[in-house]
Amino acid sequence: MSRQPRSTVGQQRRSQFVEMFLDMLTAECGAAQNTVVSYGRDLAHFEGFLSRRRRTLESAETAQIRRYLKELSEAGMAVSTSARRLSTLRRFYQFLCAERVRDDDPTNGLDSPKLAQSLPKVLSESQVDQLLAAAHNRPGADGLRIVALMEILYAAGLRVSELVGLPLAALSRDGQLLTFRGKGNKERMVPLSEPAIDAVAAYLPVRESFFPKRQAGVDAGFLFPSRGKSGHLTRVWFNQSLTELAVEAGLDFRLVSPHVLRHSFASHLLAHGADLRTLQQMLGHADLSTTQIYTHVLDERLKALVAQAHPLAKTCPTKP
Repeated sequence: MSRQPRSTVGQQRRSQFVEMFLDMLTAECGAAQNTVVSYGRDLAHFEGFLSRRRRTLESAETAQIRRYLKELSEAGMAVSTSARRLSTLRRFYQFLCAERVRDDDPTNGLDSPKLAQSLPKVLSESQVDQLLAAAHNRPGADGLRIVALMEILYAAGLRVSELVGLPLAALSRDGQLLTFRGKGNKERMVPLSEPAIDAVAAYLPVRESFFPKRQAGVDAGFLFPSRGKSGHLTRVWFNQSLTELAVEAGLDFRLVSPHVLRHSFASHLLAHGADLRTLQQMLGHADLSTTQIYTHVLDERLKALVAQAHPLAKTCPTKP
């Protein structure tokens, strides 16, 4: 049974535990701001459901959570969204148990909504070459910067937030390695390809031209500084730049995104003989099973190749 919170603390105490949980995600788990916001939003949605039933987050029971999930399904909520919200609740109640606010976890025994396994979307190596060629066609300092960004992204498979926020200190003195803290505040070291090394070397002399004018001569310490509030390029800016590159390269821009390039990096590396453990370390995956999805991508591509090229796969012409 859960410990019933005192009615005298009500809303104040409820908000306190949510804030404590979100603070823990940031301070102890190194969660990104967007992740923390997402957790807060999920908890607020469930809290609204409970408030209509005169219950609080701390006093919720398994039956209420099961009913909540059922309502999400009946409302046509995507299975992935329902699964994410249940995952948020699991983590929140595990936190409450660890803090001894509750004696039990009401999410125990609840099955996550079944997700259909979808394979990551990837570009072919020739399509990536087209994107890189479009970047190399850009003139001036802006061109040198977008080439460096693209070559690093494809050489190291970074998440877009990791890429745009890279500190200058992440680059080794010889320019061949990146060492930085990624998702979960975990340190990662990734080697750069020769094209990426050359692209960064060409970009560094013009890097100062992107310093904020109000801070001329003051280095904020980012590899890709900008004049925005953060001091570095934003994900929105890079997404837009990538869309423009896709159009210039003659590709369907709807098929191109920073994460698709990350997937492409992983599947291409695997296709050229990289082992899963190495790939896991480079991608910053906590669990090897997350990395293993790329073996399925490779399997599907091989099947398609066999179906297209193997002589026994060709269908016989039908008789008139």
